[in-house]
Amino acid sequence: MSPIASLSRREREIMDALYALGRATVADVRKRIPEPPGYSAVRALLRILEEKGHVRHEEDGPRYVYLPVVTAKRAQKKAVSHLVETFFQGSAERAVAALIDDTKLSHDEIERIERLIAAARKKGS
Repeated sequence: MSPIASLSRREREIMDALYALGRATVADVRKRIPEPPGYSAVRALLRILEEKGHVRHEEDGPRYVYLPVVTAKRAQKKAVSHLVETFFQGSAERAVAALIDDTKLSHDEIERIERLIAAARKKGS
């Protein structure tokens, strides 16, 4: 499977739609992406994504229903890892610092982050 980062803009839009929907027909995908190309173009892109190993299909009568091969959670982890490696020299600390500097966090969000850090400390001990 090629890395998700190597996908075209349209391929990423289609993957985003599939992750949001879980499973979808070509028509479902077209409804979910901005300024969608024609039906045949979306079908061709789904076939390419299938060849690249990102998508699989199931037959539902006369139509294909497409599903992501990798779960959304696994794809999210891969994407974050790629982001941290590419832009923060592999440093989670730098990535978190950038998020905190550029985001107005609510009191509740800060408390949840503190709980995550506390859980990570316990896990590391």
